[in-house]
Amino acid sequence: MKPAGFTYHRPATVDDAVAVLAEVNPAGKVLAGGQSLVPLLSMRLAAPEHLVDINRLSSLAYVRVGDDGGSVTVGALARHADVERDAAAYAVLPLLRDTLRHVAHPTIRNRGTTVGSIAHADPSGEMTAVLALLEGTVTLRSTGGERTVAARDFFTGPMSTCADAGELVTSVTFPVPEGRTGAVWTEVARRHGDYAVCGTGVVVTLDDDLRVAGARAAYISVAPEPVVIDLTEAVAGEMVDDADWPAAGRLAAGRLDPGDDIHATAAYRSHLAEVLTTRALREAAGRASVAA
Repeated sequence: MKPAGFTYHRPATVDDAVAVLAEVNPAGKVLAGGQSLVPLLSMRLAAPEHLVDINRLSSLAYVRVGDDGGSVTVGALARHADVERDAAAYAVLPLLRDTLRHVAHPTIRNRGTTVGSIAHADPSGEMTAVLALLEGTVTLRSTGGERTVAARDFFTGPMSTCADAGELVTSVTFPVPEGRTGAVWTEVARRHGDYAVCGTGVVVTLDDDLRVAGARAAYISVAPEPVVIDLTEAVAGEMVDDADWPAAGRLAAGRLDPGDDIHATAAYRSHLAEVLTTRALREAAGRASVAA
């Protein structure tokens, strides 16, 4: 199939882009990498009257580590591959690279954008869960100004966010976890690069005595939006080598309510969540134990 007809806009500045979006609101869609949007257009699952191509907005093509090393901010035109290969971002937040290597295939990562993936809000999108897990933020711009929204408030449902039709998502910020912390992403897909049947990212924090001080996990493909669960109660105060990680996995599975679809049953997804959580927590704790 071919896309339905639309009017094409190619603004040269961010101000021009938000002005166009305000003018065509709510009949416009933003095109960045296009790896999610173009297939929807071609299948006519999306049929906007206006397409606003932001690929000339070079000022948004950045990956920046905060001066204190406490965050990584990604601009709306930074490709997945840019974030994946950024040495400074990897140095402070390895989870970004580890996760991005599960996103589709290199060809798609060379074109697709991390911010675009998050703005698309696919419930199977890895980077949505990472942003939620790290309690990150999303920055939006409109003709009325700029606002920053917490990840927990940004995602409102499958492929749905709190962004207004006239707003442009200009960046997202991933905070770097504090303290002696380790983080891991893992998932199961039918083939590498396919959407995950179930995926989880975890963060484990240890105190100076190598006892568990905190454990959190985020999930994809089990709910209409990213799900974050605090698992600290299952392992709090336990020595890292003796922590009951399977108990944390069972706790996570008990708090999830996945559905059935053509790819997997709810029971299978719950089983995956328990197993993946247990494995990921154990690995993250190991990373935390050797952290400086």
